[in-house]
Amino acid sequence: MTDRQHSLAKGISILGIAGLICKIVGVLYKIPLAQTIGPMGMGVYHQVFPTYNLLLTLSSAGIPVAISRMVAGYLATDDKRSARQVFSVSITILAVLGLMGMLLMLALSPSLAALKGTPDADKSFMAIAPSLLFVSLLSAFRGFMQGRRRMVPTAVSQLIEQVGKVFVALPFAVLGMQRGGFVMGAAGALLGTSVAEAAALIYMMFDYRAARAGFAALPDSHHTAVPSRTLARELIMISVPITIGACIVPIAGEVDSVMLVRMMKNYLPDSEALIRYGTYTGLVFPLINVPTALAMATATNLVPSISGAFEKKDYPRIARESGTGMRIASVIGFPSAIGLSLLAEPILVLLFSGDQYTLAQLRTGARLLEISALTIALFTMVQTTSGILQGLHRQRIPMITLALGVGLKILLNYTLVRVPAINIHGAPFASILCYFASMVPNLYYVAKYGRMKLDVRDLLLRPLAASLAMALAVWGLKMLLGDRLSTHFLWMLVTIVVAIVIYFVAARAFKAIKEEDLPARFRRKKGNA
Repeated sequence: MTDRQHSLAKGISILGIAGLICKIVGVLYKIPLAQTIGPMGMGVYHQVFPTYNLLLTLSSAGIPVAISRMVAGYLATDDKRSARQVFSVSITILAVLGLMGMLLMLALSPSLAALKGTPDADKSFMAIAPSLLFVSLLSAFRGFMQGRRRMVPTAVSQLIEQVGKVFVALPFAVLGMQRGGFVMGAAGALLGTSVAEAAALIYMMFDYRAARAGFAALPDSHHTAVPSRTLARELIMISVPITIGACIVPIAGEVDSVMLVRMMKNYLPDSEALIRYGTYTGLVFPLINVPTALAMATATNLVPSISGAFEKKDYPRIARESGTGMRIASVIGFPSAIGLSLLAEPILVLLFSGDQYTLAQLRTGARLLEISALTIALFTMVQTTSGILQGLHRQRIPMITLALGVGLKILLNYTLVRVPAINIHGAPFASILCYFASMVPNLYYVAKYGRMKLDVRDLLLRPLAASLAMALAVWGLKMLLGDRLSTHFLWMLVTIVVAIVIYFVAARAFKAIKEEDLPARFRRKKGNA
């Protein structure tokens, strides 16, 4: 493996491990949160979050990617001065956008709550609004650090966010429940999120100050200074298509948060419609998000890496690093999707049994998780190929393919969820179609503009074969252990460990995981007996 491939793998590992820890902490946080505010509280919580995500995406999604790409590009040509100037210009833009987003949400909170059908949820919108400013500023620091290939600060800030939610948001949710029921409980949890984001921002500001002197001391070649207006224009030109593309999924989430509940209200009581929506978003989404953390890390790290290679027209390196990124996505996505689908019911019953959720609600969640888990394999590849295309300066392509996928998702939602016999179960089928419709053209354009051939064995056959071997073992243990899987953490842990070991062995046997993917200490030493 080359030094650059080691750098790519190291960057993915740092962000991936941190992201995985964050997702695990997030799931652990959602368990007591769900048990505290219940399915109706989770319904309110996840009615607010899509709107927050949409405004957050509008204010800060594209510019961090643009920062990362531009900083990596300038540093590839030893233009350190312009790399610093990119950060200065971008943080000003993001501060303005974040402030505008915060004020907009505060002003519109009563109208947004009424639109969602829960007028008292206006307090939840107000509680999360400050996060729009904090995360916008935070994303500027992260983009700059990632462009410099410093992944540790981003990883630490992500951990601070999640730990802050556990130690701040959860107590706030408990206080909210005591004072105003599930509506105030959701508001308390969202206020805690704002506090956690502020803590992460403070850390990144201190890290930037500490690292600035070392960066300024690096040798600088004599490049002509690039005007701030030119840099701002380039930032906007790169970020606008990315932002539009990134908005598509939050728009779909926002449509879901209004559309699903309203359609189910045609044949269900209002409270039951909110409970089913809360079951889907509150129980299923957190578990699906755990394995996708590594895919997000892969996509994030690929953008500056491939952008630097593209600036030098180094297509062999683009092919190597793109192939590594897509193979990692498959190696993560397939076993995660199959394993989570097989263990859906015992996991949900084990994690969420309590006073707030009935067994019938948990079984509904399990059916939803069995279907939704299959989106993991598709989503990981969509995220990775989108990162590659952004690095290749083809950011409009993911925007168009995701728009196509989301359009099909909305159409299928409208067709299926309206049917009482299907109801909320139509939503995960719509998501599968969405990501499949986005993935196929993305793969085509990665091959076309990256000037490479896609290896079907590496991307599909080998990881799928290893995943099926793992699935047989998991199915056998599930049949053998029966109800013990859903009542004893130890047996669930044993099953997961066995699944991981068998998958790793099978993946090595089928060459889904290659020798160079392993840490140096675990590789065979060539030339030694």
